[in-house]
Amino acid sequence: MNVLNHIDAFFSDSAHWQGYDGIPTRVVEHIEYTLLALGIAAAVGLPIGLLTGHTGRGGNTLALVATAARALPSFGLMVLMFVLLGLGMAPVMIPLVVLAVPPILVTTYEAMRSVDPAPVDAARGMGMAEAGVLFRVELPVALPLILSGLRSAAIQIVSTATIAAYVSFGGIGRYIIDGLYQQNYEKVVGGATLVAGMALATLAVFWAIARLAVSPGVRRSS
Repeated sequence: MNVLNHIDAFFSDSAHWQGYDGIPTRVVEHIEYTLLALGIAAAVGLPIGLLTGHTGRGGNTLALVATAARALPSFGLMVLMFVLLGLGMAPVMIPLVVLAVPPILVTTYEAMRSVDPAPVDAARGMGMAEAGVLFRVELPVALPLILSGLRSAAIQIVSTATIAAYVSFGGIGRYIIDGLYQQNYEKVVGGATLVAGMALATLAVFWAIARLAVSPGVRRSS
């Protein structure tokens, strides 16, 4: 049986569309994990990236921290957190947040540093406070690149949140982990297809956000 047959068999089985192990339930769980991890990572990465990018200080430190965080294996970190903290949401969230912070942090910093200094200097010359310069001049111009960092982090979380199933949590990873254990490759392929579909849906969501949040002038010049 080829991959397409596995996909067709998985999605055409009505049992996969209802109950606690149904596709709607697992997709909602996966979205919840993704939104929670992305929200925490954004709360950490965005303020630091905005502040350091605005001041121009700490770029080397950010690059060092991001490189170190990216080198950490998410699955290994999750297992370590599970051993240290026990069963709970924290062992799942910590590796996902650690994975998502670097692209948000570094991209936000680079976005702020890429803003044309001329309007920034003009705003300061007119007596605008630093908070006004940051939020009214720099941020609108840097927003497309900042959103690209958030998009990259979200896709990484969507793809990696499957590891939650390894410590008995839900989400789409449940199909992959259970399918491998049961040697049910229909489930494995179906779960992988759902993850790929969610990644594509994430791209579409951020495209729509960019269309709504970024001013047309900035979009044309970027």
